[in-house]
Amino acid sequence: MAAIISCHYSFSLSTSSKPINPRINTNFVRLSNSHKNTSFHRFVPRCSSQIHGHNKQRDRLFPLKECAISIALAVGLITGEPTLGWSSHANAATQALPDLAVLISGPPIKDPGVLLRNALPIDNKAIREVQKPLEDITDSLKIAGVKALDSVERNVRQASRAFKQGKSLIVSGLAESKKDHGIELLGKLEAGMDELQQIVEDRNRDAVPSKQKELLNYVGGVEEDMVDGFPYEVPEEYQNMPLLKGRATVDMKVKVKDNPSLDECVFRIVLDGYNAPVTAGNFVDLVERHFYDGMEIQRADGFVVQTGDPEGPAEGFIDPSTEKTRRIPLEIMAMGEKAPFYGATLEELGLYKAQTKLPFNAFGTMAMARDEFDDNSASSQVFWLLKESELTPSNANILDGRYAVFGYVTENEDFLADVKVGDVIESIQVVSGLDNLANPSYKIAG
Repeated sequence: MAAIISCHYSFSLSTSSKPINPRINTNFVRLSNSHKNTSFHRFVPRCSSQIHGHNKQRDRLFPLKECAISIALAVGLITGEPTLGWSSHANAATQALPDLAVLISGPPIKDPGVLLRNALPIDNKAIREVQKPLEDITDSLKIAGVKALDSVERNVRQASRAFKQGKSLIVSGLAESKKDHGIELLGKLEAGMDELQQIVEDRNRDAVPSKQKELLNYVGGVEEDMVDGFPYEVPEEYQNMPLLKGRATVDMKVKVKDNPSLDECVFRIVLDGYNAPVTAGNFVDLVERHFYDGMEIQRADGFVVQTGDPEGPAEGFIDPSTEKTRRIPLEIMAMGEKAPFYGATLEELGLYKAQTKLPFNAFGTMAMARDEFDDNSASSQVFWLLKESELTPSNANILDGRYAVFGYVTENEDFLADVKVGDVIESIQVVSGLDNLANPSYKIAG
């Protein structure tokens, strides 16, 4: 029996733990050579030659056509070559995409912490000017050896200067009810930047990443303390559903089978109710019902990891109080909007150039699965995306604006690539933010 370890291998791997599965490329070539004889109507394969599980799951997963179009378009963007055999579909696909000039304007942000900080509903330039150079330390550390510390030192000085110049504006941006806590965090942030400066002067490169993470946690805490209540009203038709009015953190413990080097792993997931209150609220409510505890992973193909399909004929959660399947609407927050769009994809709304507040950029992006032809069919099935965002740029991956993202795996996300069909979710537990859940149906007697 493999030893229980805390998400660490006992040997080194020669390949990346975040692959673009070769099977996807193989299937793309196979599909592009035979698409004229393939029927896509209501058939939703898994972007893989292996289809696991029973037939009722097919309509809950991504259509192979969309996956192949995404990969083909990405190849076209990178190589400049035409997408193999897809001319008959090119018009329909490109209508859902923004202009190429927008797509290649800059590298995507892949760090889940950065994405979560940027997604907070705040408008305080002073704290963002502290945040950015601290985040840029990650790129500075890509320089080999101690030479990286010269660049890190510039980052730290820039952050410290921005902090001193903007401190009064940062303090004034704190919500009154959270001001004391925010000021406490600012004190820790200021002291921590002095400590990081000393680490750099001591030329201790190895100590930089952990201190950077600590400082960015303080920054994120300060930014959350700037949010004064929930920033908008959820539409009346959804107001009585479980709603996460803020953020929550959960730990998902997965028992791994048939892996001699990994026995179990705990994935920490931050759920964002500011941008997806209905979707995140539904999930937290199901977690508190222990709906996912003991459930197997039902799909793991190098593209996504997916679960949430209960045993029996039901494709989602049957609410015992109504004896009906609970359905939640498609919920998409676009950049520049004050509230999410409900019940329609951004493509259907004609917002082809809109960028989502929670994009499919990070490895381990968490979202709701739904029926291909019904925007409002999500219930309990969830998935985590496994991909490199350079190959499927934000808003060009057939996922942004079509599926509801509501969180990111922030710890041990790399190990999602090792999860397989049949591995078991031992438990999911809310470790913080449960008080942000409104209308918790799990408290209502069956």
